[in-house]
Amino acid sequence: MKFYFSIIIAICTIHCNEVLSQNSADTALSNATLSNCVKYACKPQPLIQQSLIDEDITNKTIQSKLADWYPQLSVNYNYQNYFQLPVFYFSGVYVRTGTFNTSTLGLSLTQNIFTRDLLFANKTSTDVNKQMKQSVIANKISIAVGVSKAFYDVLLTQKQISVLNEDIIRLDKSLQDAYHQYQSGIVDKTDYKRATISLNNAKAERKQIEEALHAKNVYLKQLMGYPENNNLRLNFDTTLMEQEALLDTSMAINIQNRIEYQTLLTQQKLQKATVQYNKWSYLPTVSALGNYNYSYLSNSFGKLYAQSFANSFLGLQVSLPIFQGNKRVFQIKQSQLQLERIDWDMIALKNKVNTEYAQAMAAYKGNLANYAALKDNVALANDVYTTIRLQYNSGIKTYLDVIIAESDLRTAQLNFYTALYQLLESKIDVEKALGNIPY
Repeated sequence: MKFYFSIIIAICTIHCNEVLSQNSADTALSNATLSNCVKYACKPQPLIQQSLIDEDITNKTIQSKLADWYPQLSVNYNYQNYFQLPVFYFSGVYVRTGTFNTSTLGLSLTQNIFTRDLLFANKTSTDVNKQMKQSVIANKISIAVGVSKAFYDVLLTQKQISVLNEDIIRLDKSLQDAYHQYQSGIVDKTDYKRATISLNNAKAERKQIEEALHAKNVYLKQLMGYPENNNLRLNFDTTLMEQEALLDTSMAINIQNRIEYQTLLTQQKLQKATVQYNKWSYLPTVSALGNYNYSYLSNSFGKLYAQSFANSFLGLQVSLPIFQGNKRVFQIKQSQLQLERIDWDMIALKNKVNTEYAQAMAAYKGNLANYAALKDNVALANDVYTTIRLQYNSGIKTYLDVIIAESDLRTAQLNFYTALYQLLESKIDVEKALGNIPY
């Protein structure tokens, strides 16, 4: 018995491990390119999921309002027991009339024929759904921009660490050479001490950037909605990134590509429907109704339901408010002013987008020029370092010249990758201003 029990436990454990492994594989991102990271973020990211839930809530709300077009059927039950019968005045005499126990069981039916609430819900349902979808798109664009910038920031930090690793290798070799030369009596001890100082500074700087890289990885995972305990290895190609950083600076802006403008158009359409809705307040509300009731009357509760008396009717109800203190007039004026305000919101958005585009394009062009200059500086600084290093080995240059050349090379490399990140970031801002962010 124990043997079979152990087998069952082993099988369950293996199955659970397989399930956990499968879930982990489902949430992990094997090829973490920028586009894949953005696509991933549009699924588990809490903001996106909240937007999708809001969209479903809105859809259900619309369905619940439109359900009032269907016949409304209800059952009503009533029971009353009089301790004292009601008194009526009849032919100069006060008379108690009725029975001590009364009960009613009825079926009522109501059918809306014309009501402005239902007409408004029916007319605006498509646009309300469209507005919620636009809200989801706006959030996806926001997430795409944030993930892209965080993605490039992580890559920049990784490149900075790579540069410092190469620098540390060079400094460590320089330290060994300087120490051996000092031991041989060729130079004094200041050279290898300077090399030690430079090496320690580079290691301290690398440690700081490594800690910053961890925090940036956590931030990127947060934006993506990525599991904190899962590894995220970014897949990138520096050459391809440099190619993707280039942008056509002659592109003209089209306000209709912006999701904010599309949302305002939908709001404008809904507000026009609201103006019409308020004008419909002068129309009557019309509904058909019907009832079929059973009445039960008896002085004795035990015999109350022994006999029933049926009654039924069909009717038409029309309701038309005549005077409400000019309330309807004020509501129409209010909705018209709100519509006018949306017109001004569209003008303000156009001005804002034009300014945003001009600023983003100016930043991009400046960063592009800076990137091109710093790219040349890397090649120049590498040539200078190589030459001075050879001259130092030949005894022509001092070790101070080597340190300066090494520092210039490291600075040029770090500045180049910083410029590349700034260029990519400014490109994202230009694409956002143009309304061309993929999501």
